Parts: sequence; C-alpha cells; structure tokens
Amino acid sequence: MSDFRKLYQEKLMTADELVRSIPAGTTMFTEVCLSEPNGINEAFRRAIAEDATNEDITIHSVLDMYPTSWYEEAAAKSGKVRGVSWFSGPWGRKSVNKGWIDLMPTAYVDMINILKDNPQIDTLCISVAPMDEDGYFSTGVCCSCIPEFLKQCKHIYLEVNDKMPVALSSKPIHISQVTALCECSYALPQAPKVEIDDVTRRMGEIVAAEVPDGATLQLGIGAIPDAVGMALKDHKHLGVHTELITDTLIELVLCGAADNSLKPENTGKTVATIAFGTQKKLYDYIDNNPDMLMLPVYYVNDPLVMARHPNFISVNSALEVDFYGQVCAESIGPRHHSGAGGQLEYCRGAVMSPGGKSFITLTSTITLPNGEVISRIKPFLTYGAQVTTGKNDVDYVVTEYGAAKLRHKTLSQRTRALIDIAHPDFREELEREARNMNILI
Repeated sequence: MSDFRKLYQEKLMTADELVRSIPAGTTMFTEVCLSEPNGINEAFRRAIAEDATNEDITIHSVLDMYPTSWYEEAAAKSGKVRGVSWFSGPWGRKSVNKGWIDLMPTAYVDMINILKDNPQIDTLCISVAPMDEDGYFSTGVCCSCIPEFLKQCKHIYLEVNDKMPVALSSKPIHISQVTALCECSYALPQAPKVEIDDVTRRMGEIVAAEVPDGATLQLGIGAIPDAVGMALKDHKHLGVHTELITDTLIELVLCGAADNSLKPENTGKTVATIAFGTQKKLYDYIDNNPDMLMLPVYYVNDPLVMARHPNFISVNSALEVDFYGQVCAESIGPRHHSGAGGQLEYCRGAVMSPGGKSFITLTSTITLPNGEVISRIKPFLTYGAQVTTGKNDVDYVVTEYGAAKLRHKTLSQRTRALIDIAHPDFREELEREARNMNILI
C-alpha cells in the first residue's frame, strides 16, 4: 500500500496543472455521462480563457452532464481545443447546431470499434472513485467502453472524486497505468424529479400490461419509462439488464418486484453499463454493492446477450414515427438533438428473445414553441429527420391511446394500427393522407 500511495503522490497535481501538462496534438476520450471529469472541465475553461492550453487538442465526449468547456464558442475560436460529441446532452446539442463542435454518428455498442479504428484517440480522461488499498480505481457509475479502451490507451488522466461510488465489478485502472491525476470533491449531478401525469401514467399501464412476470427489463430515462416502472411494482421475479440504470429500476429491486432470480445470466444481479439517478436511491445503492454489476457496453448492449434472456422487454422513446414504422429519436427535422444510443440494439435483442417485446413510446402530440399542436405520428418523417430505428426492426409503438403492433405487418396494416393510436384530432387527416399515398384504399 505504501508503494502505491507513493506513486499516487508522485502523479498528483492540481486540475490546472494537469490540463496545462496535456501535450500538443493529444486526442482524448472522456467517456459517458457522470464519468466526464467536471473539475478538469472547469480547468480547461480557465486555460482556454488564458490561452494556456497546448496546441491541437481534440476532446471526444459522450452525453455531456455539465456545461462543457471544450464545447463552447471560446474553445472553437481558440483554434487550439476542439470538441466532438458522440451523444449530446443540452450543451452538446446547442454546440453541434451552432457549428462549434463536430459530431460522431454512432450506436453506443459500436463506440469501442470506432475507438479501435481511430488509434490517434489514445488518451483517456475520466472521473473515478478514490484508489483502494491494492492501487485500483473504480470507475463508479460508468463502465461503458473503459475496460476495452484501456488496451489502446497511451495516457490516462484521472480526476479522483471522493463522492464517486465504488462499483465492485468495475475497477479496471491501476495507479501504475496513470499518467497524472488530480483530486476534486463534488456531489454527482442528480436526475431531476419527473412528474407523471395522466397521459404518461396511462402509457405506463399499457406497456406494463404486456410484461409477464419473470421478464428481464431495459428501461430508458424520463416520464414514460418511470411510469412503466411504477406500473410494474406488483410484478414478480423481474430481472434488470439495461444500458442505463435509473432510480425507477432500483425501486423495482428494493420493492421486491425485480429480484433477478430467473435471469439465465448474472442470476441475482442487476446489470447496467452507466447510471444516472439520485444519490440516496441509486448512487448509494451502487456503492460497494456486490449485487450491482456495472459491465462493459459491448456486453450489456449486445443483442445476442439480450436474446439469451427469455421475455426480454425493451422500452425506449421517440420524437416521431411515420407510417412505415421508421423511428426518429435523435433529431428534430435536420436539427441535432441527441444520438442513437442503444435503441436499435435493444429493439433487436428484445425480439430475438423468446417471448421478448420491444416498445417505442411517445405521446401522440407535441406542442411547438409557437403554440401549435402537431401529431407525432406522421405519414413520413419530418424533412431532414434521422432514422434511429428502421422499419424492419420496430416492434410495438405506444401512445396514450394504445399499443400498435407493427412487426410482421404490411404497410397498410401498420398505417391503420398507427392511426388508431394517434390523437383523435388527427386521425381523419392521417387517414386522408394515407389514402392519397395509396396506402389505404
């Protein structure tokens, strides 16, 4: 332990010193969500303002959780620091649309292959839990691509945050591998409380009615997945195998509905690759808990792994769906919104599972900033919209008016089913469009 502690002290510096020590020409990866090191992020902001960074630094990030300095106009104008978003939060979304940063189109499960195909991305910069007595750092609320990416890393910069929980299944980094580190202490961001209204509650009940006891679950984040979770609390022997672990899924574990007892893989264990929730419900649950497995995304998001779980249930969200069943979940017309994430893989894995089902959920309408109400079920996607899940992979589409089974249905059958779950105010118009398109005759 003393040798590890000595090595730790030799590599320890302030966040500002760490940022200014990063060599010119570095291309780094900061990983997803709460793995992004906010103390180092703020040090980059100071260095950019003072023109104190080295030249030609490129930083790749996934799902920004903080106002990200390398995404801002000042970084773009500096000509020295460039950001690339692989899945955008609010700051990445704005910066892509402003043209300040670049965008990496990708499915989450494929990110490690993109890293392998880009050997110039050889530096990792993440937030971790404090070092243990054997010299290892837990990556806490994120496993993701880290274990595989370490195989090609030449430099590792760590921000050690004493508020990061320790995930016992994810301790891939040893002090001997680390280039430099700094210490920070700040509470992890927490997911805001989502209000469940009558519409989302009804959607949760519609999905839950299709879920048998003993099913294995993947739920996304937001009001509709939360409503699904609430509606499943009386179920028995559910399992959890999900990209993102949230408070909702932990509540199912704690109330006894999800005991993971029937899962053929990782029996008795809750499985995820990233986490975002609240301190008391989620982060405290992860900390030093042998029943919580944070595993690599190449495993968690592999459709073949999902398919080995009978009755695998996947629930994800969309922005709009067209008559063919094409799902857009990542752009509003041509304007960038987020990313593909793992939606397609979970759609595929669920329907490959014996008895499995995949649900794409969306409210039937949306109100635009100008007050106009439009249907989210459309004859064709908005011009410029990006297809996240194609027509051949979609299974169920759910609104507050019901569930439309699209898989293995003809175009006319799909269209009729979608019109039936559209808002009543738009059904006549949608049917007229379908007849003009010679879909309904």
